Amino acid sequence: MALFRKLSRVCVLLLTLTAGLPAARAGEVTVAVAASFAGVLAELSARFEAAEGHHVVVVVGSSGKLASQILNGAPFDIFLSADVARPDALIERGVATANDRFTYAIGRLALWSADPTRLAGGGEAYLKGGDDGRVAIANPKLAPYGTAAMQTLKGLGLDQAMAPRLVYGENVGQAFALARSGAAAVAFVAWSEALSPEGAKGSWWLVPKDLHQPLRQDGLLLARGKDNAAATAFIAFVRSKEARSIIDKAGFSSEGG
Repeated sequence: MALFRKLSRVCVLLLTLTAGLPAARAGEVTVAVAASFAGVLAELSARFEAAEGHHVVVVVGSSGKLASQILNGAPFDIFLSADVARPDALIERGVATANDRFTYAIGRLALWSADPTRLAGGGEAYLKGGDDGRVAIANPKLAPYGTAAMQTLKGLGLDQAMAPRLVYGENVGQAFALARSGAAAVAFVAWSEALSPEGAKGSWWLVPKDLHQPLRQDGLLLARGKDNAAATAFIAFVRSKEARSIIDKAGFSSEGG
């Protein structure tokens, strides 16, 4: 009984000492992501937050614009680029190291139309068929999917003929939006967008891999995120079996993860 009273007094003392302390807070990680992967990242972030309790802040843009913002001091912890060139450049500039780099996805390019019948005969046939509708692409100076679209048109021998019909979005998400709104008849988009609920309402053609350079998408843990436990935990989650399954189902390959 005496021992019980002593233990009770100890418990009361501990409660008194800890009552004024703030509750432990979950961490926060800021992820800059190429527009081609934004939809998938939304699902991954929700799963991660539910499992780990950390909060994910997402900033979406073209790979080129995000890389420029990072060089200008933007407060990002992780950069998920749609190519390898921007991570190369950032490593050279000292904002990350080669050891902080990882391949999180291999992308695929698709031609998409909001019209469910427009691409029924295939994308190559449509592009060569004489239709004068606008073709939306991401800005090839900023977005790897725009570069891949131009490589595809050149591979088909259509780059010169199609030039007057091209309209540009800053990133592949904006190109998709141009076709969804009717401002363009078709758009070169990430295959994941064509497979999305909105994309499934239209028609699409998966561009053969040999028409453009591989769309290897590399990520970086930036210098700002080095000591952020939420950032390292998020990268571990993105490379997990659960995340790879989500990435694959969304129209990417996670073979690099």
